Amino acid sequence: MNLRAAVTLASPAPASAARPALPDAQTVTAVTHWTDRLFSFRVTRPKTLRFRSGEFVMIGLLDDRGKPLLRAYSIASPSWDEELEFYSIKVPDGPLTSRLQHIRPGDQIILRPKPVGTLVLDALRPGRRLFLFATGTGIAPFASLLRDPETWERFEQVVVMHTCRLAAELEYGRQLVEGLPDDPLIGDMVSGRLLYYPTTTQEPSARTGRITDNLATGRVFDDLAIPTIDPASDRGMVCGSLGFNIDMKAILEGWGLREGANSDPAEYVVEKAFVG
Repeated sequence: MNLRAAVTLASPAPASAARPALPDAQTVTAVTHWTDRLFSFRVTRPKTLRFRSGEFVMIGLLDDRGKPLLRAYSIASPSWDEELEFYSIKVPDGPLTSRLQHIRPGDQIILRPKPVGTLVLDALRPGRRLFLFATGTGIAPFASLLRDPETWERFEQVVVMHTCRLAAELEYGRQLVEGLPDDPLIGDMVSGRLLYYPTTTQEPSARTGRITDNLATGRVFDDLAIPTIDPASDRGMVCGSLGFNIDMKAILEGWGLREGANSDPAEYVVEKAFVG
């Protein structure tokens, strides 16, 4: 059963609590459990870490043999944030998430300070509209980009499409998006320029259906009263499961968009490291 209210843990552990000797250790500062399958957490930021909004790093814990168990996690906080935020699924038998979901403030995790990734503004050609397509925890890199002033300086309008199975699973993204107009740094930039289109696939909600279906049928354009995607002025970023990414590539290329990279900017990019 999904929790209907997020539970946040923000009380630090006692200073005397024993801490494991982790390589590249950072300290957990807050944990929020959004549902029984989803949680987010914040950790201290290495003083030497510089990253572009939308990039990911390797984080993890030690396994039973004392060896680092690492996975790629998109940084959900913007590049200017003093801490780092991550958003994760809980997998009961997952090698890492079965352990990671139990972290509490004051605990330590491993964080390798070498950010990389394709979901960065530098990989896109200049345009007018930016479409962000995400399923599940794929919203994480967009949580970073949406809070970065550079996104709003480069694009006149941003359209966020986020799909989850259940309405409760949309809550992290909903609170993020709805809080942007009140953000002291970018609130004035966001006003009137952000369109949000959340949908569910396994539970009735205000809007339902997969992103791919709502694009293919044109429903999203009718609902938001906006023009269909135009490769001359529209840019896209995709982050979801492998199957979703493949389907989205076909849809976007059907409209004439080309996949870009850091070394060769184009009209859309896909996060190849994210699967879930």
